[in-house]
Amino acid sequence: MNKKTNTLLFILGGTVFNILITVLCFILLLVFYSAVLAKLLPENSGAWVMPVIFMASIIASFFLYKLVIKLIMKKIDMDKYFDPIFGPRRPPRKQ
Repeated sequence: MNKKTNTLLFILGGTVFNILITVLCFILLLVFYSAVLAKLLPENSGAWVMPVIFMASIIASFFLYKLVIKLIMKKIDMDKYFDPIFGPRRPPRKQ
């Protein structure tokens, strides 16, 4: 496979991974709410809890995805296997 194909597959895999992490975080936060917080909060709190759980799952998945990408970048030389997404990188300036 060439670099463009590797880049496309990496982006598609990363997107699917990020969606799965978001769904997993949402389910975990929903279970935490129903097991712990539902007993402490009033009954009519469900109207604002669901959007909060949804936003919290998106934020948590962003941080987890960022952590996984940093770990991958430490192990793999990205320039060797992937094409730049937004064009070629500029060489460092010589002083």
